[in-house]
Parts: sequence; C-alpha cells; structure tokens
Amino acid sequence: MRIRALVRRICEQLLRDKRTLALLFLAPLLVLSLVNYLFQHTGDGSDVKIGAVNVDAQIVESMKNQGMDVVFYAQADKDTLEKDKLDAVIVMKDRAIHLILKNTDPSVSKAIRMKISQTAASLAEAALQKGKAAEPHVAMTTDYVYGGADTNYFDTLSPILIGFFVFFFVFLIAGIGLLRERTSGTLERLMATPVRPGEVIAGYLAGYGMFAFLQTVIVVLFGTLVLGIPLAGSIWYVLLVNLLLAFVALSLGILLSAFAASEFQMVQFIPIVIIPQVFFAGIFPLDGMASWVQAVARIMPLYYAADALKSVMYKGLGFGEIAVDVGVLLLFAALFIGLNLRRLAFLYRK
Repeated sequence: MRIRALVRRICEQLLRDKRTLALLFLAPLLVLSLVNYLFQHTGDGSDVKIGAVNVDAQIVESMKNQGMDVVFYAQADKDTLEKDKLDAVIVMKDRAIHLILKNTDPSVSKAIRMKISQTAASLAEAALQKGKAAEPHVAMTTDYVYGGADTNYFDTLSPILIGFFVFFFVFLIAGIGLLRERTSGTLERLMATPVRPGEVIAGYLAGYGMFAFLQTVIVVLFGTLVLGIPLAGSIWYVLLVNLLLAFVALSLGILLSAFAASEFQMVQFIPIVIIPQVFFAGIFPLDGMASWVQAVARIMPLYYAADALKSVMYKGLGFGEIAVDVGVLLLFAALFIGLNLRRLAFLYRK
C-alpha cells in the first residue's frame, strides 16, 4: 500500500508539471530529429564546388559524375577560392595537377583529394589499356589554404568545444546560483530595500562575471598550452570572444533562472537551450544545409562565437574578420540584460 501511494504521488506530481512532461517526451524527439537530419546532410566530398583551370575533359566529366560542381577559370589561385567560395581549385599543366584545398572541413578535403587522385590514375591506366603510347601517371601536388595534410577534424572542432564549455558551465552556475538566491528568499529581501533592479542585475553580473573571467582564461590557456590545440591567430582575440560568450551565457542563465522554481527545472532548460546550439555551432557543416537550418543557426549565440573562434584559432584571421561576430555577441548580451531588468521588475514590483 505504501509503495502504491508513493507511486501515485510521483505520478500526480509529474502530471501537474507540464514542463517535465515536455522534457521527458518531446525534447528527446527534437534532439534526435536534429541529429538525424544533420548527419544525413554532412559532406562527403560530392556536394562541393571546384574551380578548374585547363583540366582534362575526361577528368572534368568524372568529377561531374561524382556530383561535384565544376566552375571553369582561365586562371585561379587561393584568392579566387576565397572570393568565389570554392571548396577547391584544380590547375592542370603538362599532365601535372596542382590541387588547392580550402580545408575548412578536413574530411571533405581528403575525400576531394582522394577522388581526384583516383580519377586521374584510372584515366591514365585506361589510356594504357587501349594501346596508346605509354604516358607517365598524372603527378599531383596539393596546397592548403587552412591547415595542412595532417589536419584532422578535431583541429576544426576544438575551437567550438572551447566556446561550448565556457558557455555551458557559466550558464549553469549563474542560473542555479541566482535561483538559490530566489528560493532562499535572499533576493526578495534584497528587493525590499531601496536597491533598484538594475543595480541587482549589475551586481550579479559583476560578481559572477569575475569567476566567468577566471574560468575563461583557464580553459583557453589549458586548451592551447597544455592540450596543444592549434592557435593560428592571436590568443587575445580568443580570450575576447570567449569572455563575450561567457557574458552572454551569464545574462542568459540569470534570465532563465527567473522562470524556474527549482534547480531541477533549471536543468530542464539544457536540452532546449544548450544542446540545439551545439548542433548549429559548426560541428556539422551548415553551408550546404537547407536555408531554414541556416536561419535557425543565426539566432544562436554560440554560432557566432564558434565562427569567430574558428576564424582566429584555425584560420588565423584578424579582428576585422570577426568584428561582425563580436558585435552580434554584444547585441545578444544587451538583449538578455534588458530582458533581465524587465523580468526582475515584474517579479518584484514595489
């Protein structure tokens, strides 16, 4: 009887908590759908755009048969690749192929290199089998815009992971910390004093911000100096982006804590707020995705932070190339702070 009563009590509690029911039944379906869609649309070296200069017609035909989009140029180099958003440029001269790979996704670059190499080798072998004059196999050299031949997928993933860990832990600690202040009555007593909502928000942001700053510095230095994560650009830009991201996570965590009644409810925001941002942060290539997927990605703060971190750490770009990402992160922080002020004023009207 006691067990039955306990089971009945738990069931009644869960049925009254609509947020928990949604988390239990709907959130896994949402995350699973995202993973399924993104994995089905990852690049394999077929859906790519390649510039071709003086390339043999048979090689071009073979590339097109493999689903590659071939654009012809009289002359092309690394600048052409960047300007026209190509994945690779192939230049052929005197039976020698020079391949330039953008290498933003090492797995796609390796697939492109392998397919072109196999195509050139198979055509040379077919010519010999037909009894034509023996010709040397097509020689191929490879150059990379970013990284090199030894670059692996983790080299492009690590900047995103650094940003994610900063975002996640700052969000969680700040949100739960302020929630405890509310549930213990500390915040209510504080708001009963002449202190204004803006001063409360500023105080919490500054207090938690100091720890967020220390955490950011430790994570970045450990990743680059101890783990040897590639750093092609300035570490100061890396710190700047991560600090802005931590500030966004801090203000967002404080905001969402105002909508939670317990620590368990605060944790419930993770599958809804945190996990989708990971998928849209660049772990999966988004350039070839549907337009609606790219639109969703652009409302995620982590998308802009990951883009800036990857630009600095992997590509070695300067502040001019990440200025837009930095500006958007500042706008996100300002938006969340403004919403915090409105929410706090609503909860504790004087």
